[in-house]
Amino acid sequence: MIKYLFGSVLLLHGLIHFMGFAKAFHYSNITNLTKEIAKPTGVLWLITALLFVAATVLFFGKKESWPVVAMVAVLLSQILIIAVWKDAKFGTIANVVVLFVAVAAWGSFHFEKGFHNDVSANLEKVQSESELLTEADLKLLPQPVQNYLRLAGVIGKPKIKNMRIVFEGRMRDKGKDWFPFRSVQYNFFDEPARLFFMKAKMFGVSVPGYHRYQNETATMDIRFFGLLPIVKKSGAEMNKAETVTLFNDMCLMAPATLIDNRIQWELIDSGSSKAIFTNGSNMITAILYFNEAGELINFVSDDRTAVSEMKQYRFSTPVKNYQPKNGYRIPMYGEAIWHYPDGEFVYGEFNLKDINYNVKEGLW
Repeated sequence: MIKYLFGSVLLLHGLIHFMGFAKAFHYSNITNLTKEIAKPTGVLWLITALLFVAATVLFFGKKESWPVVAMVAVLLSQILIIAVWKDAKFGTIANVVVLFVAVAAWGSFHFEKGFHNDVSANLEKVQSESELLTEADLKLLPQPVQNYLRLAGVIGKPKIKNMRIVFEGRMRDKGKDWFPFRSVQYNFFDEPARLFFMKAKMFGVSVPGYHRYQNETATMDIRFFGLLPIVKKSGAEMNKAETVTLFNDMCLMAPATLIDNRIQWELIDSGSSKAIFTNGSNMITAILYFNEAGELINFVSDDRTAVSEMKQYRFSTPVKNYQPKNGYRIPMYGEAIWHYPDGEFVYGEFNLKDINYNVKEGLW
């Protein structure tokens, strides 16, 4: 609804500029503009009108260039409005609205472009061919993990080099309200990387965030409109925390990757196994819990730091609703939980919308 409202404002504001052109060339008796307009200036009114119309078309076409076109149109428009201020001063309001939205959109596009570039660079390094995963690949895994992989349907399918996941859901910080989000992420496994881009709405404002984990190093960058920093974190705690998150993704969304030789396994009992995952200087531990059907139902680790407090708490991700998806049987719903001293706190709810394996090009 807001999209169409803004698009209508953009278009209507542009059409109004045709009045200046018509006034200059005497195509109509424009009484709203009392001041005479020279023909060269009238041409500028025409160009401005066309720029607004072009920006409208690009806006509805979801083209990244629309903010730049709109900002140029606003600049020309405001110069023309100042020249006939008495008659057109209220057009400044529309210009402010258009400029605000255009700058916000430009910031978001520019911010997200860094994510796209990182994904493309990693995709270029992925080998096109992948050998098939066989029963022999499972022989060193604990029995519950073997059962889980068979149930997931990994046998006889190509080994997973990367994956793309789309989630929708909601998140919150302790003591704060839920906010909705949609995320697109790419995980790479030969050279471990997790590129997670989230678009959230907080107080009706667009807040994109980019979690980047590559070369054993993690950063978290969250900004209003992709411009104004809200949270920016990095360092050893983040590196370890995102290693946990990467391994969590492997366990829940890409079970075929659990044959990785960077994982050390230890059988606990028929329903649980311990895993130690090492990526360079980052070593983390997790416990995987399975139900009687063989499904992985929870992942628990004590090696993740809560960014809001920069303190380490137990972290768990119970999942459910297993369904076939693109050749594998995986959970469609999961939660992210901090185990604070005063009790469990669910801070994230994730609904799987799409997942692709061994992708060859970026899909946004």
